[in-house]
Amino acid sequence: MTYKLLPLTLALAATGATFALPAHAEDDRFTVRLGAMSVDTSGELSAGTNFRGQPYRFSQDFDFGSKETVPRIEGLFRFSERNRLLFNYWSYDKSKRATLSENISFDDTTIPAGSFAQAKTKFQLASVMYDYAVVETDTVSWGLQIGVEYAKLEGKLNAEAGTSSYRTSSSDDGYAPVVGSRLTLSPNEHWRFVVQGQYLDAGWGDFGDYDGDISRANALVEYRFTESFGVFAGYDWFKIDAKRSGNDGVVGLDQRFKGPMAGVTFSF
Repeated sequence: MTYKLLPLTLALAATGATFALPAHAEDDRFTVRLGAMSVDTSGELSAGTNFRGQPYRFSQDFDFGSKETVPRIEGLFRFSERNRLLFNYWSYDKSKRATLSENISFDDTTIPAGSFAQAKTKFQLASVMYDYAVVETDTVSWGLQIGVEYAKLEGKLNAEAGTSSYRTSSSDDGYAPVVGSRLTLSPNEHWRFVVQGQYLDAGWGDFGDYDGDISRANALVEYRFTESFGVFAGYDWFKIDAKRSGNDGVVGLDQRFKGPMAGVTFSF
């Protein structure tokens, strides 16, 4: 009886061994992650000029107060075992208002209580990256990236003091080559761990009078309920270090965006 069951036992063992094999680090042809990020910001505004032969410098830390929840989208198209296209889009839109609770006087000038200033900033970042997997195994995929990144920064200022008012706005955008790296770990068919980092130098592209760089790093953990659907959570970090030169001097902005992110994953 034991010998009669031996072929069936071997067949079941072979089947079980097949299902026990680890999933490929990324078997999906197309993946999109839709989510949101809770953004905390911090920054430093600096300026420098020369007046009558003397150098003058200014530096001030600032932030936009409370955290802001913003959309975050990224996708992956895998067209061969080692070749991928990655894209992502991220947008931050925040305003801050300050109101005087009492009069402030400077010599013969008085700014009345109730006067206010409101600043608004909007930052958008989008990129398309080609990713080549230098290492590609069943559980590990490590790729090097090169692509194009687009950045746009908009700012508005609105102030009122008594019967006087002031309004101004500025908008600058451009694009440049970006380089990066990606590491994906997939210990089984349910879990994925992804770490990425990118770097852009404003001097490489079309950013006008701006010098500086944009750096980005993020990490996420993803759980797949099925081959086509999952959830993820992680952390994202951006840094903009930009300087603009003009006839009157140099203005600098060192701005950081960081915070946790979460969302859903769809694969096809």
